[in-house]
Amino acid sequence: MKARMKHWLIALACVFTVSTAAYADNDKPVSVSELPAAAQQTLKKYFGKQKVALAKMESGLLDKSYDVIFTNGEKIEFNRSGEWTEISCKTSGVPAALIPAGISQYVKSNYPDARVLAIERDKEYEVDLSNRVELTFNKSFQIVDIDM
Repeated sequence: MKARMKHWLIALACVFTVSTAAYADNDKPVSVSELPAAAQQTLKKYFGKQKVALAKMESGLLDKSYDVIFTNGEKIEFNRSGEWTEISCKTSGVPAALIPAGISQYVKSNYPDARVLAIERDKEYEVDLSNRVELTFNKSFQIVDIDM
């Protein structure tokens, strides 16, 4: 009986894993007008002069997100609400108005000649600078790690 139950649980776990993997890679191209309103406003306000090469919606098992890739290779990612989660502007730098003030002040004080090329926010903020320094800040914008 125990062996039968064990085999059944293993089979169930395999089916769940395969279905999760198949569903997690569900990317669908969308038009900019199909993005959440907040994402559209961010694009218009801070990236209005850039041409969108691809906008896509990524549907995961429990969440959805949006990626916008510009023709110059720069990229911005949004969560389901349209708030940015990651910005990568390797050629022009992240627009200053999108960088939280605490992070901006730290960078100006400690790396005055560097530009912010990428920023990601999740549980912490990860920032890539033009001088190849990577900074990590907590939610209170206190520096918690520096990689050089």
